[in-house]
Amino acid sequence: MLVGRHVRLEPLRRDHEAAMSAARDDAGLDGAWFTNLPVRDVCGAYIDAAIAQHDRGESLPFAVVDAVGTVVGSTRLNGREPDVPSALIGRTWHAPRVQRTGLDTEAKLLLLAHAFEVMGFVCVGFETGVHDVQSRAVILRSGTRQEGTPRKHKRHADGSLRDRVILSIIDGEWPLVKRSLQDRLQRREAEQ
Repeated sequence: MLVGRHVRLEPLRRDHEAAMSAARDDAGLDGAWFTNLPVRDVCGAYIDAAIAQHDRGESLPFAVVDAVGTVVGSTRLNGREPDVPSALIGRTWHAPRVQRTGLDTEAKLLLLAHAFEVMGFVCVGFETGVHDVQSRAVILRSGTRQEGTPRKHKRHADGSLRDRVILSIIDGEWPLVKRSLQDRLQRREAEQ
């Protein structure tokens, strides 16, 4: 469990299903065809798949919980490459009410600090669909560098082919990225 002042990242469990379904419904994300969010009717299967990936050592899935204990999204470290060592932060979604808030910033800070400082990763990547301009802008503000855009590399939930954008942070960049995220978090706290 990763804990900050505004957010708690809890290992994703089956008993998060009802709260995650509610957060997903409250997020108003039904029109976001270009993302692969848990579908309302199969949120339990989404959680089961994430837990199975964890059990195989492929992923660290988290429920994103706000300061009052409400589930407001999900994220995970996946695509782990133990030989490098590296991973991707992905399948991240937050309810709109916490986007561009201290919670959002602190969640990224906690997950990146865990990846670099605890797990010893030398590279942490992010990927998003080419049409998800908002997510890409958020990821870039975190201090990443865009690496490339593999075309027709994955599928959207509706089956259409997806171009994805790959961004990353390497270990030598982490201290400056960390400082930038900490500064952004302090500014957001001062605004509240």
